[in-house]
Amino acid sequence: MSQEQSQKSEQEPIKYGDVFPIQGELAEKTVAPGDAALMQTAENTILGHIQKGGAAATMQSAAMRNERAGLVDHNDMSYDAGLGGVSITETDLPGKRVITESIGGQSRLLINTAKELHWHHQPYLNNQVVMVGRGGAITIGEALEATAMTAGQKPVDRSDAAAIQAAEVRATGRINIVPGGVAAAAQSAASLNARATSTEEKTKLTDILADATSKLPSDRPVTRRDAEGVTGAEMRNDPYLTTHPTGVAASVAAAARINQTKLASLGREADQGV
Repeated sequence: MSQEQSQKSEQEPIKYGDVFPIQGELAEKTVAPGDAALMQTAENTILGHIQKGGAAATMQSAAMRNERAGLVDHNDMSYDAGLGGVSITETDLPGKRVITESIGGQSRLLINTAKELHWHHQPYLNNQVVMVGRGGAITIGEALEATAMTAGQKPVDRSDAAAIQAAEVRATGRINIVPGGVAAAAQSAASLNARATSTEEKTKLTDILADATSKLPSDRPVTRRDAEGVTGAEMRNDPYLTTHPTGVAASVAAAARINQTKLASLGREADQGV
């Protein structure tokens, strides 16, 4: 390879097609830090850990290289992940467990216990669902705790506090803020942070959300309506009317998509008499 070709290759971003055996539109998309963070959240929530050699680890490595090369910013997220999100489902088959990891709701990486890799194309499911707590659905509290991993070092601001309050209200069914709960702590932190003179003095999301589940008097699985409500609250209280790529609304939305896909899978199993 000539020096000119080498320099060109170093300047090109790592795309999904470079790290996964796929074709089509997704293969040409750059792996962004926000994509990797969403997949890490999904794997941690569903599997309890980041899979060695799995989609999240692969995406994180590629995203870090793209960021170090100055090709993406730390908070960048691809259109596919931002719109369709990521999701993970598990299916137990005779002698193996199949884990389905979805990016942008289009291409799904299937990893079984033998570490064999396959890609399957399937449209994203947009049906509105109401979870009934079956099949290990992700709760609102767990989604908040996931935010501590994806955006834990972000100082709590007004939009974060509003999103956390919306999540707490939906988890508990109470209109008023729970004394000593996550919403009260977030509002207090946002007020103090607004007056803080340095970033080091500011309370971070991980300080508020690391043990969110234990601070909720009641909890329930995340639904699409919950995600819409939390997203709306975060946007309305942001000066630019946007949400943080890996913040509270993003984690709740990712959890809703995972729950929705899992419920659909359970429905198919029921229809088939599994």
